Amino acid sequence: MKIAILSRNPKLYSTRRLVEAAANRGHEVRVIDALRCYMNITSHNPQIHYKGALLEDFDAVIPRIGASITFYGTAVLRQFEMMNVYPLNESVAISRSRDKLRSLQLLSRRGIGLPVTSFAHSPDDIEDLLSIVGGAPAVIKLLEGTQGVGVVLAETNQAAESVIQAFMGLKQHILVQEFIKEAKGADIRAFVVGGKVVAAMKRQAKEGEFRSNLHRGGTAALCRITPEERATAIRAAKVMGLNVCGVDLLRSNHGSVVMEVNSSPGLEGIENASGKDVADMIIDFIEKNAKPNRTQTKGHG
Repeated sequence: MKIAILSRNPKLYSTRRLVEAAANRGHEVRVIDALRCYMNITSHNPQIHYKGALLEDFDAVIPRIGASITFYGTAVLRQFEMMNVYPLNESVAISRSRDKLRSLQLLSRRGIGLPVTSFAHSPDDIEDLLSIVGGAPAVIKLLEGTQGVGVVLAETNQAAESVIQAFMGLKQHILVQEFIKEAKGADIRAFVVGGKVVAAMKRQAKEGEFRSNLHRGGTAALCRITPEERATAIRAAKVMGLNVCGVDLLRSNHGSVVMEVNSSPGLEGIENASGKDVADMIIDFIEKNAKPNRTQTKGHG
């Protein structure tokens, strides 16, 4: 097979591992910077150009699209879909998961456990907004934040009101969520491939920090998850429409809740913690599913 990997940096661990896994299984692989792609949006003959040449004859595309380039990256991926190239994750599913509010609403509609979350536009509603989540301490999140950036823990109602007012004053959309103290700065990343949890790890925040992201100094270790947590992760992936994703869970007093569904999860943490060849599992999934006309939306949106 001929596989394209949309990645801005071929030296990143996840990109390198996917290239290695695909090459080891006899596939031709090419790493492509989505921001260097440009498109000919012509009826009946969609094209993608890259550094002066046409991109054609690909069987599958693996999107490793960073949050900062979601708009352009998904546009390029949609063009691949229109050219009948099989996407590991579809453009519409990635866009869905990147919108924190939309994804929570979709998960909520399907009855999947979530932290109590509130959302508002007017500063006049801040007091009631906080009361919905049980007051301080509360977690305040920018909708566009990623890797723990734009996430604040407000210890008191006064502090929470000040942070919310500041974000609103900057015209930023925010979510306010209950702080799950009993999680003790730890969460679970369940890695889903093709409707199965293939590995799971527990991420622990460093001392004095509540965000467990590995990019922020958190540590990861192999974790055994419950059947309920496994089922929740699989259902969350299905609701988002993602073939491959990382489902982040918090263990609360009212059961495990989904914090986020990540459409471009890193491989380094999960492979090191679990000792599993997750990259090979992803390529195996592509081999079994990358057939013409298998894209559900076919680039329609």
